[in-house]
Amino acid sequence: MPSASPRPCAASPTNLWKDSRIFPYGEAMDLLILGRRIRHFRTTAGLTLDDVAATTGLAPSQLSQIENGKREPRISALGALAEAFGVTVPDLLSEEPPSQRAALEIELDRAQRGSTYGRLGLPEVKASQKLPQPVLESLVGLHRELARRDREAVATPEAARAANLELRTAMRERDNHLPEIEAAAEDLVRRAGYVGGPLTHRTVARAAELLGFEILHTDELPRSTRTVTDLASGRIYLPPASIPGGHGLRALALQALAHRVLEHRRPESYKDFLRQRLEINYFASACLVPRSVAVPWLLERKKERDLAVSDFRDAFGVSHDAAAQRFTNLATVDLGIHLHYLRVTGEGMLLRGYENDGVRFPTDVTGAIEGQTVCRSWAARQAFASRDRTSEYYQYTDKPGGTYWCSTQTGTAENGEFSISVGVPFADVRWFRGRETDRRRTSTCPDVACCQRPASALEERWSEAAWPSAKMHQHVLAALPTGRFPGVDDAEVYRFLESHAPVAEG
Repeated sequence: MPSASPRPCAASPTNLWKDSRIFPYGEAMDLLILGRRIRHFRTTAGLTLDDVAATTGLAPSQLSQIENGKREPRISALGALAEAFGVTVPDLLSEEPPSQRAALEIELDRAQRGSTYGRLGLPEVKASQKLPQPVLESLVGLHRELARRDREAVATPEAARAANLELRTAMRERDNHLPEIEAAAEDLVRRAGYVGGPLTHRTVARAAELLGFEILHTDELPRSTRTVTDLASGRIYLPPASIPGGHGLRALALQALAHRVLEHRRPESYKDFLRQRLEINYFASACLVPRSVAVPWLLERKKERDLAVSDFRDAFGVSHDAAAQRFTNLATVDLGIHLHYLRVTGEGMLLRGYENDGVRFPTDVTGAIEGQTVCRSWAARQAFASRDRTSEYYQYTDKPGGTYWCSTQTGTAENGEFSISVGVPFADVRWFRGRETDRRRTSTCPDVACCQRPASALEERWSEAAWPSAKMHQHVLAALPTGRFPGVDDAEVYRFLESHAPVAEG
């Protein structure tokens, strides 16, 4: 089948850009640099705007706009200007600022036209020749710092992966255990009346009252938020109590309280935001599954060689994912067991992971694990093929670093299937239910021959004939919007609080 010849586009650059402009084919042109070079050569020649206007036929106001980068000169005007200054057109079109001061003026102009400065609502400072050099340098320095903080606060995929890697490394060094937060959580739930078993909604409400807050449920929460806390009125707004998964509401309320207990301040960077998110999740988990009750329970099951995440989940009335993550907080410090945890999508993408047992997660070149593809032979993916999706799936996997045993539970969320896995080295499997399984797989990943390279016959047949359209994972590509809190629409939150604030009496 003959390939079709590309058809010319009616709106091609050659049609859009006429030869009356400097770059008729649309190459990028920096009008600010051009304007500053024109000003530089004009002042070097000792000419005023009126002098140049008299020899070129350009109005002084037009020349001023050109020098300030607000107007693009025609080629004929550019030639007249070069002749007036005694230079060539290429001299004017150089991409370099004509002087260090001009470079600072250009940087100040660009900064004041940017969104970071625009959000402040402040007037612009004209970068004219009358502006003293020290003042110009100070203003540029301030704008550089504003830009740096803005870049640091935005959650680009790169920033998110780097921050997650740093936090994951720090938590591995601490065996995923934060004793200060354990103590704070234990203190709060005990004062609220907790004595054992699943933490009730009433106990969570009493904990909020101890901290001066009332929990209210509403279906009008801003879409960019999970909860909203009104510090002035002492109110914590949660989704409606009728939504599925009561443990989720308890966790949300406890996470909101955690900010107050842990004395968090507004995050100054995206890394700070992630650290706070980690801490409030840990605090909520430590409240829902208090260490003083959980550890004796786990030690008894270990003694009986009958540890199971599903039993741990049911004993404290939390989700399987919450139980698995909480188990990682206590397993090494209190049970002497090293382990790994991972949450994987139905397509095999690793969303979250923790390990201190030497297992090798797939990583990118920076060492980040988020968004990487898990080996097809791992239990985290094999479990999706199990006929019994209600029970935990057990499997041994021979990996390059040794043999590991995993317990995996699958589930379905709004965005598709997922699996939750907790695994241990072969030496520690004796403590767990499911160790007698005869399921066993071999994984040589990251060797591409393991599961990533197609069969040679299939590759030969389809490599030039296949053209799939990839599914885009937007959460991996998109930056998180910035505000006082990353990802939160400030205007929406403030309107919500205004409409729900209690009416002052009198």
